[in-house]
Amino acid sequence: MSDCDRHQPSLKPVEEALALLLSQAESVTEKESVPLNQALGRVLAEPVKSQVDVPPWDNSAMDGYAVNSADLSADKAHLTIDQRIAAGSVGKSLTPGTAARIFTGAPVPPGADVVVIQEVCEANGDRLIIKEKPAPGANIRSAGEDILQGEVILKPGLRLAPQHLGLAASVGVAELSVYRKLKVALFSSGDELVMPGNPLGSGQIYNSNQFTLTGLLQQLGCETFEMGIVEDTFEATCDALRQGAEEADLVLASGGVSVGEEDHVKPAVESLGSLDLWKIASRPGKPLAFGHIKGTPFLGSPGNPVSLFVTFTIFGRPFIKKMQGLTAGIQPISRKVVAGFEKAATDKRQEYARGQLEIDEQGREVVRLYSNRSSGVLTSVAWANGLAVLPPLTAIKPGDVVDFIPYSELIS
Repeated sequence: MSDCDRHQPSLKPVEEALALLLSQAESVTEKESVPLNQALGRVLAEPVKSQVDVPPWDNSAMDGYAVNSADLSADKAHLTIDQRIAAGSVGKSLTPGTAARIFTGAPVPPGADVVVIQEVCEANGDRLIIKEKPAPGANIRSAGEDILQGEVILKPGLRLAPQHLGLAASVGVAELSVYRKLKVALFSSGDELVMPGNPLGSGQIYNSNQFTLTGLLQQLGCETFEMGIVEDTFEATCDALRQGAEEADLVLASGGVSVGEEDHVKPAVESLGSLDLWKIASRPGKPLAFGHIKGTPFLGSPGNPVSLFVTFTIFGRPFIKKMQGLTAGIQPISRKVVAGFEKAATDKRQEYARGQLEIDEQGREVVRLYSNRSSGVLTSVAWANGLAVLPPLTAIKPGDVVDFIPYSELIS
């Protein structure tokens, strides 16, 4: 623990900070109708009701023979095959003593109440011998057993995945009502930053944060308004914040949120609006700024690339998901795994450590941490496949159970 941690004012616990953020997230309300092939990843705005029964009629679940169970004796049954019904065609009513050759998905003909699988039958020309008697109703999928006409099959607040689009198509729905895309303005603060492709001057570094943020936002289905690099002055910071608030639903900034003489984001936000959250008991990413600029929410993360990644995935992502109109799956789900590392009980902040989950020789899921825990080591984020959650003032030794949040919950 550093001297700065010992002498700073009380930090807001992670759970309280998340609760505050989510309580302030207002969902977009504007809707638009899009065709199914453009709806992937969008958030559903209105319920989807089935236009038909699924299946629309009784149909065969197997290849075999459609018969009336009254024609089946306790032993072998001898019937006449008088029709053939493939999927896409409709058969005639069965007459007593007859059977219909039928294939998977084909409508069961009137008069039939069972489909006998072909494996227990012998067919010779139009003669059929059934060697086993199935129960009435066997191998028949009843009309409406999956979905009934008028039934709600998809509820609002759902991020549409491929299976949801398929389900909507299966009931004849061609377009879906979705919330409009959330527009996010983003900029990076720092005179030391240079965009990739340009030569580095003395004391300069490439602006990686813009591309990390843009990628994270695009994976969430956001529209981005990229404002580039903003110079380290109070006036330039205020101008960027004003423009972002006018152009977008949310403003994101990386860098400039600490308390140094060149950190202008905090005073700029306070001068233009309100700052509701600043310091969190989280490592990395203690100085996370949250406020409003003329009614538009603002989130500012530290400039260190690891701090940016962690604060966005743990705090920014749930906030954005709620703004998008999602009603479930807003916060990531962790899993219990075995610690493959040791940690002393000295840190007062909850740490989100870059970890790699592996299967050991005993078949256990074991998480190992990157050797360098610095918040400036972006290679650790690329190396990891998730974040290990290390509670404050808690000693951890190899073999202990810890929480682990896989990247599939944080960046997909």
